[in-house]
Amino acid sequence: MNAKVWLVGAGPGDPELLTLKAVRALREAEVVMMDDLVNPAVLEHCPQARVIRVGKRGGCRSTPQAFIQRLMLRHARQGRCVVRLKGGDPCIFGRGGEEADWLAERGVEVELVNGITAGLAGATRCGIPLTLRGVSRGVTLVTAHTQDDSELNWQGLAQSGMTLVVYMGVARLKAIQQGLLAGGMDVDMPVAMIENASLPGQRECRSQLGRMDVDAAGFELKSPAILVIGEVAGVASNVLGLNEQGLQAISCKS
Repeated sequence: MNAKVWLVGAGPGDPELLTLKAVRALREAEVVMMDDLVNPAVLEHCPQARVIRVGKRGGCRSTPQAFIQRLMLRHARQGRCVVRLKGGDPCIFGRGGEEADWLAERGVEVELVNGITAGLAGATRCGIPLTLRGVSRGVTLVTAHTQDDSELNWQGLAQSGMTLVVYMGVARLKAIQQGLLAGGMDVDMPVAMIENASLPGQRECRSQLGRMDVDAAGFELKSPAILVIGEVAGVASNVLGLNEQGLQAISCKS
């Protein structure tokens, strides 16, 4: 398996959520280029590989994307099997699609390996089903951080009736709140703010749309975190029996 780049999703943090296909790619890798949010524990599957840390994290100093792409290309053209190891899923706000296209245009074989995304894993561990018969017929994944700083169609999202899972929203809580309220979403809409999804230190704050910014400040919510906004976020956190795992949870409802 030479001269190939695998774009691998390492999942949200819990190393047991790594897929078998991801493990196989890591075992055969000669070079692993790892993002900041990947749990270092997954490296036990690639003791033979050279590990290059290419951190990319919102609000922090990051390795330039162009440099990462050139580095992948250089190692692949030297005949090495390269794994680009990303947190979550490479195609859910992970630039997997653009990296795959860029490498393919330069004649490099690419394979994408899905990983469990933080929005799914974090919600499940809090006992929140993102879809629930009679409550939510669908889920919409959005990012609050866009390359051109444009705003999402908050009105459309507010009136969709879908569960919203917002990534990279901690720094824009007030804007998210104002956009959804202006779009017609109810002030009492349940919200769950989930920090460090699937990790031992995962924390959650249950709130409502009208006061989530205040509650987040009191909770000292920090990145990485996801927001679950919708009726399903009002489901009791012990529904799936997951609080026995030691999850730190707080209800901020008045």
